[in-house]
Amino acid sequence: MTHPATGPAAADITARLTAALAPTKLDVINDSAKHRGHMGDDGSGESHFTVVIESAAFAGKSRLERQRMVNRALGDIMVERVHALAIRATAPGES
Repeated sequence: MTHPATGPAAADITARLTAALAPTKLDVINDSAKHRGHMGDDGSGESHFTVVIESAAFAGKSRLERQRMVNRALGDIMVERVHALAIRATAPGES
C-alpha cells in the first residue's frame, strides 16, 4: 500500500522537482512504512520514497539521464534526509 507523501521531506522533494523540472505530473509517494525497522529507516517516517514524474525536460533522454536529472534537482536531500528513492520518469506522451 502506498501513501501520499505529506511531511517536510516530501514537501521539499515536491518543491525542488517542481522548480527544476516543471513537471506536468508529479506524485511523491511515501514508502517508508514498508521499510520500518529495516536499514535506512531513521524513525522519521520519511526515509523511502517513490517519485512518479512527467516532464518535457525528459524528452530524448535515457532512463539513466532522467534519474540523474531528478537526483541533481534533489541535491543534498538525498544525502541528508532520504535513504531510498525509486524514480519513474517519463516525457509527456510516453506511458
